[in-house]
Amino acid sequence: MPKKVDHEQRREQITEALWGIAASRGLEAVSMREVAAAAGMSIGLVQHYFASKDEMLLYATARLRDQLRERLGRSLAGMESATPRDLVRALLLAMLPLDAEARTATLVGVAVFFRALNDDTMAARYREGRALLSAAVAERLEGLTADPATAADTLLALTDGLASDLLLGHLTADRAIRILDRQISQMTESSAHLTE
Repeated sequence: MPKKVDHEQRREQITEALWGIAASRGLEAVSMREVAAAAGMSIGLVQHYFASKDEMLLYATARLRDQLRERLGRSLAGMESATPRDLVRALLLAMLPLDAEARTATLVGVAVFFRALNDDTMAARYREGRALLSAAVAERLEGLTADPATAADTLLALTDGLASDLLLGHLTADRAIRILDRQISQMTESSAHLTE
């Protein structure tokens, strides 16, 4: 009896191999041959699932977005009675490279960002994902600040900077979290004073 192949599992295996290469050497180091070797497959098998490097990259970036969505969902699980401020904090903390999974995802995200600077398709996908993320944070900031959209963009920009400093070892996790907490507090407290 022929062995049943799980095609989605194969795509995931290829994607994880691509992420490993991108996280350690950037997207420019990604090739069909490199990915095949890292995944323990033949080039022909990789090409069976992805006709080109670009097709493989588009799939991998879509999975990266899915993975971020899953991580954000896990960070909010069980927080039904949490305050909006705590929900914002949980979302932003989930984006920091505070564990191995988040570190790899952040490194791949950085590689995607640099590729997007010269790739219109990637840039469009990056902007779309960023807009969704910004809207999700802004939604949770409603009522906490006078301008939720600007506050969301500010907090996301801060989170990006903190993530970079964590990757480079400039900040410890504790210090990065303290900085983020202080900014959230300043934004929400200053808004509360304005409405008094």
